[in-house]
Parts: sequence; C-alpha cells; structure tokens
Amino acid sequence: MILTNPVVIAVIVLLVLCFLRVNVLLSLVIASIVAGLVSGMDIKTTMGNFISGCGTDPETAIAYVLLGCLAATISYTGVSDILAVKIAKLVSGKRLAFVFLIAFFACFSQNLIPVHVAFIPILIPPLLIVMNKLKIDRRAVACALGFGLRAPYVTIPFGFGGLYHGILSTNITENGMEIGKFEVWQYTWPLGLAMLAGLIFAVLVLYRKPREYKNIEGVAVDLDTVDTTMTYKHWMALVAAVSTMGVQLLTESLPLGATVGLAIMFLTRAVKWSDMDKIVDEGVQLMGFIAFVMLASNGFSLVLSESGAVAELVESSLAFIGGNKFLGAFVMMLVGLVIVMGTGTSFGTVPVLAVLYVPLCSELGMGLAATTMLIAAASTIGDTGSPVSDTTLAPTAGLNADGQHDHIWDTCVPTFIASDIPIFVLACLCPLFF
Repeated sequence: MILTNPVVIAVIVLLVLCFLRVNVLLSLVIASIVAGLVSGMDIKTTMGNFISGCGTDPETAIAYVLLGCLAATISYTGVSDILAVKIAKLVSGKRLAFVFLIAFFACFSQNLIPVHVAFIPILIPPLLIVMNKLKIDRRAVACALGFGLRAPYVTIPFGFGGLYHGILSTNITENGMEIGKFEVWQYTWPLGLAMLAGLIFAVLVLYRKPREYKNIEGVAVDLDTVDTTMTYKHWMALVAAVSTMGVQLLTESLPLGATVGLAIMFLTRAVKWSDMDKIVDEGVQLMGFIAFVMLASNGFSLVLSESGAVAELVESSLAFIGGNKFLGAFVMMLVGLVIVMGTGTSFGTVPVLAVLYVPLCSELGMGLAATTMLIAAASTIGDTGSPVSDTTLAPTAGLNADGQHDHIWDTCVPTFIASDIPIFVLACLCPLFF
C-alpha cells in the first residue's frame, strides 16, 4: 500500500519532527534510519548508505561554507551596510516596494548572475533593520526569496535555468518524447505565472499586516549613522564579489570562485589578516549548518534510492489512475511532492519521474506540452516548502541572523502556501488546456 511505502513513512517522520521543532539535521538522520528499517535494511546497512550518500556532493557543502566566509568578510568591510542604505532610500519607506525588490534581486541569482543563494547571507542580514523599521512581516520576504530562487530557473533557459531545462529535455527525450532544451520554456512558463500569483497573494493578503521585531544589538545597524562614502576596502569588497562571480562562470566551480574572492579580500588588506580566524568562524556559523543539512539530505536520498521504495511508490500510485487524465495529473503531482519534500532537490528528481511519467502521459493521451509541464511541476513542487532544501535553508539563514525567524513556520510553511499550492492546482488542471 502507498501509506506503508518507506518513502511516505520517512517523509512523514521528517516533516512531523521538523514541525515539532526537532533540529532539521537530527530529523534527517532519524528519518533515514526509519526509511532503511521499514524497507528491510538492517541498521548497519542503513547507516552505511546514509554516510555514503553524505559524501556524494561535497562540492556543494564546501561552496556554502566558503560563501558564508566570503559573506562575513564582505559584511565586515561595511559595504553591505552601504548597500542597505541605498536600498532603504530606493524604496523610500514603501513596504510592498521593498518586498518585490527583494524578489527582483533574487531572480537575478538564477539566470542573469547565477550565484543561486550566495547573495542571501550578504544582502539580507544588513537589511533586517530596514524590515524592522518598515514593520515588514519576514514571512513575505521569505516568499519573495523563494519565488526568486525558483520561478526563473523553471521558466527561463539560461543560467541555472539552462541546466534544469537541459535535464528536462534530455530525460523526456530519452523516454519517448523528443523535445529540445530551448523548447521547454514554452510549456513551463505558466508555472512561473502560478508562482507569481501565489507571491502576490502572500504579500498582499496573507502577510500584509505590520509585524514587530526587536533590533538586536550586534546584528541591527542604525543605517542613519552609516557613512556611505566608498573607501578602498569597500571597492575591494566589490571587486571580490565580482571576481567570485566571474571565476564561477568561467570554471563552473563555486568553491573556487569563493576562494578567489576571499584571497582578494585578505591579500589586498581590505580586511586585516589578524581578523581572518574570527571572520571565518562567523562565516562557518552563518552557512555551515546549511552545508551539513545538504550533506545529510544527500544521505537521506541515497537511503531512499537503495531501498527501492521510490520506484515502488511511483508504480503503486500509478496503478490507481486507470485512464483518467485528471486523476493521473493529481497522482503524479502528489508523488512528486512527497519525493521532493523529502529530498529537497528538483534537479535530481527529474530522472526519477521521467522514466515512468513520460510513458504514462503517452498512454493517457497527453501530448508533449502537458507531459513537460507535469514533469517540471512534479519535480519542483515541494522545493520551496521542504525543510531540507537550500531554497528554504538559505532564506532562513539570512532572515534569522538576529534569531527572530523560525525555519519551519516562517519560511517553509509560507513558501509552501505561496508557491507549491498554485503549482499543484495549475498542474492538475493542465489536461484541460494541453
């Protein structure tokens, strides 16, 4: 039965633990053990798979730690405070303008300047004082960041979008429906509109009311006292940031880019050599936890993969569909939601779903448009909303810099409502239009 499938049980355990405020990292370990034991593995094999999985993507973990160090270094120069002042003047006390401006900046991080979540620890903490003054509900900002981190790569085939659309086109073509990389956007752009509608609803309706936050000493900086004159160290911080982006684009290595940025900051003496240990410690505290969660998430994914439960879940779910297109779309979205909520990855979910979804859509009489949209929707739904996704972990790291933003209730739940629900509804209705 579907309800006794190890994937379903493990994801439910993970989510329940997170909602009970059990640490996300510990929740992942416990859920992994549950998944292994329920699927018939012994504890030694389960932990062996979990640990092996943790080592499958060390580059991402190292990148997050180094980016945290770079963010702390840049922030130490004060240039992020100057940027916060500029943004505060730009929005001129307008709460809605501020939230949508954050969403606009976040969109750049996926396509135009593909740094993904790297900008968050640099930009967001200095802006907390602006949010406090405007009494902005940070849940609205979390939704804005979630939108900007996901909608562009789903709809635009450049930057991270180019990678995602390439994965979609390759897997859909290999499983029986030919589609080019630059054709994918023609069928995924409605998902972007659905997410935009969800963002507008969240900002204008759900989280429109003012919310009070305290100005925490040591975190909040009085922007009225910030000297906005650009000095040598500020220019070097900008050079380091641009160099990080440039090296990443040239070498496709984010860790190398961050290392170059750090080297520029210290070798040019924009930051004192004697402050290196302290700043690096701050950077590790800022992003190190995310790095460990991403490693543990990979371990959890491998346990699920080795259990064989993912394929069983998909196949057993599809058995209920019969020839009903709408039921088929609903089941496909539900299965995708369960998988992505547990693994936190949309890119890695595409191959898992395409193998069975392409033939099924063909049997149900769905064309290329509906198939592409369904697979894209099913692989991305849950990304904003999953407690183990970098799309939620990074916004929490920035918005919780002063300890006043809860990961589950202030990031995951709001972004799930604003982003995942609109995608789910649209995808279920796509057989009507395609």
